[in-house]
Amino acid sequence: MKILIRLPNWLGDVVMSTAFVNAVRQSYPNASIDAIIKKELSGIAALIPGLNTVYPFSKQEYKGLSGAFRFGKKLKAEKYDLFFNLPTSLSSTVMGWATGAGKRIGFTTEGGFLLLTNSYQKPVNIHRVDEYLSLLEQFTGKKITDKSVKLNIENASPVNNKQVLVNFNSEASSRRMPVEKAQTILNLLTSTFKNIDFKFVGSPKEAAFIEQIMDGVQNKERIQNLAGKTNLPGLCSLMTSSAAVLTTDSGPAHLANSVGTPTIVLFGAGNEHNTAPYNKQNLHILRYGKLSCEPCVKNTCKLYTIPKCMQLIDELLIIDTLSLYLPHA
Repeated sequence: MKILIRLPNWLGDVVMSTAFVNAVRQSYPNASIDAIIKKELSGIAALIPGLNTVYPFSKQEYKGLSGAFRFGKKLKAEKYDLFFNLPTSLSSTVMGWATGAGKRIGFTTEGGFLLLTNSYQKPVNIHRVDEYLSLLEQFTGKKITDKSVKLNIENASPVNNKQVLVNFNSEASSRRMPVEKAQTILNLLTSTFKNIDFKFVGSPKEAAFIEQIMDGVQNKERIQNLAGKTNLPGLCSLMTSSAAVLTTDSGPAHLANSVGTPTIVLFGAGNEHNTAPYNKQNLHILRYGKLSCEPCVKNTCKLYTIPKCMQLIDELLIIDTLSLYLPHA
């Protein structure tokens, strides 16, 4: 049997979909499992257990619905038996239809269900991991009990107990740490943990935001900006060798959690019951939690412009939580 999975379009969602890939492997142990992934995220695919061939998909090269159709049609000769569509977009459904897979399985959204052979209602108010798994459960009629979100890191370096990774970025401004608050937190971190080095991570476009934070902080000799200096596999390796990762609600939070690094996630607009990192061991979710608008689940803060839910997070609580993993001076 040949199976093709269209993976989600966001880093955190791709990490969460590893449980789905694992479950497909368990359900079809003799199958060949391939995947389509957004080209910008293709570096992470090699770390997902259970995948054979991976097809990077570029929206710039294959634009619109016609581009999605052309990309899918290229895979028609592979004669897939099953196509699982994890994104809910019409374009991904068109792509699956173009592959000519015997059965095309996805959620009933955006009208694309007309191109699916098996469409199911997407459950609400459950975690994203369980949402993905429900698609397979509804198709096979079997309950999934092994729900593991994991990336495989080979030849991981030993843990450096004097290194902490920091990510204050997010694609959504409502989940991003305001600059002044970031500086306050960083000053407290470096003054409390005097023998610890703090390394910022992020994409190339986020490097300037990090430099803005670093312009107003103390103890700069123990702070490093690594934004844009690591690829996704390299970032995962860096995480496995760090004592902890302090991060906003973003893709790196899921990466750190999936490789087993202690992860402290600062939540604002996002709903942790739906999109927090899935593995509970060494995971700490921190939020202010006293505003009536939390969580708004919006990408921008409509009430305060600067997200007050992030601005009011208790930095002493951050220190106390990191203290579980770091030696004091």
